[in-house]
Amino acid sequence: MEYLDSFYSGLINILPFSTQGQSSFLFMLLGISIGFVVGLLPGLGGATTLALMLPFIYKMDPTTAFAFLLGSNAVTATTGDITSVLFGVPGEGITAATIVDGHPMAKKGEAGRALGAALMSSLVGAVFGAFALALAIPLVKPLVLSIGAAEFFMLAIVGITFVASLSGRNIFKGLTAGALGLVLAMVGLDPIESVPRFTLEPILGEGGGLFLWDGVALVAVTVGLFAIPEIVDLAVQEGAIAKQNVGKLGGVWQGVKDTFIHWKLVLRCSAIGAYIGLLPGLGGGPAQWIAYAHAVQSSPDKERFGKGAIEGVLGPGAANNSKEGGSLVPTIAFGVPGSVSMAILLGAFIIQGIVPGPDLLDPDKYLTLTFSFVWIIVVSNIITVAVCFLFLNQIAKITFVKGTYLIPFLLLLVYLGGFAVKNSFGDMAMVLLFGTLGWFMVRFDWQRPPLLIGLVLGNIAESNLFIASKIYGLSWLIRPGVILLFLLLLSGILYPLYQNYREKQKKIAARLDATQKPRSETTEEIPKRTRLYNSLFALFFVLIFAYVLREVFFGFGEDEDRAALFPLIIGIPGLILALSAFGKEVFTTTKVVTDDEVPSWEEPDVEPDVARQRMISIIMWTLGFFFSIWFVGFIYSSVIATFLYLKVGGREPWLMSIFLTIVAWLFFYGLFDYMLHLPFPDGQLQIWLGWA
Repeated sequence: MEYLDSFYSGLINILPFSTQGQSSFLFMLLGISIGFVVGLLPGLGGATTLALMLPFIYKMDPTTAFAFLLGSNAVTATTGDITSVLFGVPGEGITAATIVDGHPMAKKGEAGRALGAALMSSLVGAVFGAFALALAIPLVKPLVLSIGAAEFFMLAIVGITFVASLSGRNIFKGLTAGALGLVLAMVGLDPIESVPRFTLEPILGEGGGLFLWDGVALVAVTVGLFAIPEIVDLAVQEGAIAKQNVGKLGGVWQGVKDTFIHWKLVLRCSAIGAYIGLLPGLGGGPAQWIAYAHAVQSSPDKERFGKGAIEGVLGPGAANNSKEGGSLVPTIAFGVPGSVSMAILLGAFIIQGIVPGPDLLDPDKYLTLTFSFVWIIVVSNIITVAVCFLFLNQIAKITFVKGTYLIPFLLLLVYLGGFAVKNSFGDMAMVLLFGTLGWFMVRFDWQRPPLLIGLVLGNIAESNLFIASKIYGLSWLIRPGVILLFLLLLSGILYPLYQNYREKQKKIAARLDATQKPRSETTEEIPKRTRLYNSLFALFFVLIFAYVLREVFFGFGEDEDRAALFPLIIGIPGLILALSAFGKEVFTTTKVVTDDEVPSWEEPDVEPDVARQRMISIIMWTLGFFFSIWFVGFIYSSVIATFLYLKVGGREPWLMSIFLTIVAWLFFYGLFDYMLHLPFPDGQLQIWLGWA
């Protein structure tokens, strides 16, 4: 009964039916408003929101403070899905998986359906995760402690393998990309001995090497991999994001219906998100990709994924929000953050004078506050989804806005997303670097998600491998949980190969069956130049893993065996996989093209010469925006670079160019500088002139 009383009191304390509830509800609405806007902005997300809002809670009571903070954090994944679907740019780092199928739907004019599905599945996931938190409170200790370091390591590797298995006909590419993500996670100081690894001092100099001591920023990689290729594509196509202007937005309620048509998938992915959130340190990044992998592997028609499958939107949408409830469990019970956002939230507990642990589970102390967290997540998402549906027609029509109007805003936001991680120009350069890599990966048909999930899980895998080896020696390999996860890993590799084999047999049977109309297929010879470029890009991966092993045997690994262990374990299979992918590119001379496919080396919508010119142009403008921000700073660049792009690059009328430039300046100065006091650096020009 004490739990039920606290559960009820937690709800009353955040609704405007009492003095306490009015204050909490008002600040929750304020937090929701801030989170709504920040979630739409590429690369910022929930963690940045919490960090910016922490200074404001010193004089608040605990319920009001956490209503404000959790209200802002709980909705960023929901609104981040909107940016991911409409622009192909992750509004939140944990909404990148929504892009894979959501953005292709927007390009086909189905933005409404994708958004309806994303929003409703997000709401279902949020409610599921919140009540999972409520149910887990009495059982939290055995749930969390059932997972040991060895199982954590295997779970990380299984997650990468499952996402890599989405790489279609060439699983070697997917696994190689996943291994590269693990290598990127090793850049910086090794977590055990603090030995610098792969910091490239001979190339970047001492200053550049010191910058890499902090590692590769996840947000910079995410924004670069997914945003820059989409901006380039938008500029090359020179139109709106949606290829088909359907007039009044339709399909929103079809997306809502899809959530309930596929209710089993939505609930399963909600459960995945809640459980992954429960595991300390994993959070929303792995949850979205594992949920997406599950959506693909549980579908009888896997060919649709990546081209606009509604299940590819529903799975990540549900998992992104359900993980919030799960990640609060270890944070509340043990003070062990379930995600980056929860790590920042621990600072709020300290500010409020609350120690996570038994006090938060004690009915005589803070149990009512703990249950109020459940209701804050539920109410925040209900309000957010209701507002989104109310204005969805207007929001989704952005996909039919001329691309020229959007590109300068997107470029500024992309660089802002990279900069906001550590307030560093270096991370903006990282956005450019990984944007280039992402564009090549799209061009040469390499999957980006495995790389990202490898980066997310790399440190987790390495730290837990070390702990497991230290505690159990080699006997961790025969733990029941490890064996079970290893069998799951094998199934993740072998099942896609088996599926490909079955599909080939079905095609052969269809050709032999005179009563069945054969699917139109042609065998296209891959041009020699295309084969050369494909092979060179695959060779790039081979050289990276060769460099990793070179550093292991002749670099830092000569003196630091422990720091070299994980690079060695990843480097050898990574090199083998990269060589396999390289060999496949070299010796594959033809490709079977069905009636609904276009060879990847063809430009179906734009003449090759025109596409090449536009591509060079947008690349130069992307570099120009970076130089402008470095030279005169963000605020002045929002005026100068935006106006020049609109007037010179887009050849827009004077009036429209001036109007949009003013909008850009008001947005960046008013929101980020004046209201949020984001510490924008001075440009080099101001420093040289002594204005800094």
